[in-house]
Amino acid sequence: MKSGSICITCGVQYESANQEHCVICEDSRQFVNPKGQQWTTLEVVQKTHKNIIEKVAPNVYAIYTVPKMGIGQRAHLVISPKGNVLWDCITNLDESTIELVNKLGGIKAIAISHPHYYSTIVEWGKAFNAPVYIHEADKMWIQRKDPIIKIWSGREMELWEGMKIVLCGGHFDGAAVLFVPKQGGQLFTGDNPQVCSDLKSVSFLYSYPNYIPLGKEEVLFIEESLKNLEYDSLYGAFGKYILKDGKQAVAFSVSRYLNHIR
Repeated sequence: MKSGSICITCGVQYESANQEHCVICEDSRQFVNPKGQQWTTLEVVQKTHKNIIEKVAPNVYAIYTVPKMGIGQRAHLVISPKGNVLWDCITNLDESTIELVNKLGGIKAIAISHPHYYSTIVEWGKAFNAPVYIHEADKMWIQRKDPIIKIWSGREMELWEGMKIVLCGGHFDGAAVLFVPKQGGQLFTGDNPQVCSDLKSVSFLYSYPNYIPLGKEEVLFIEESLKNLEYDSLYGAFGKYILKDGKQAVAFSVSRYLNHIR
């Protein structure tokens, strides 16, 4: 392989070009392909996939790959006068994506919700000369180390123009969300909490593919982390968005979830 191995199942890139095990997928929150571990490289992905950049709000562009690559998550580019933030990452990065993102103002910083979306974060960081922020509680999951990755700690990390990364824990100890005060308040969650199919509620799981729930204390910690944030909309990682009354939706969902795990 010409570059670091990429797990086909989760899309995370490793330092080694001859990786044998994907520790992300071998963890109980993910899964190893029942047909066996399979690998690819970024060079191959660039030839077989393309990225779509879709405007989903006045200040937000979703970036996703077709056909589906890895877990299939979306990244979200938040447009801001003092510098754009890329929330989460996807595996495929090609010249056309770099050109289009630069036309939108480039990327000042990349913030990652949790290890399932580490993908090719070093490639993205270097392409845009943007630091990649990961919470210290999840730093042991980083599979390709580079100075472009910056570790943050504590409950919150302030960015600019009122934007901040907020620790929620739960799905992973370092799982975080991005708060943006524009458009009535926007919350970018990755999948913690996860937007439900009704687009009116959210849920909480330790493992989504293996249907392992979170415990009461973890959900209460998430609730506490979000309680002082004022947001109307909520953006999940898979194209499901709550565009109105997002904070009320989370409050309802916490109560509903806790009632069902008594």
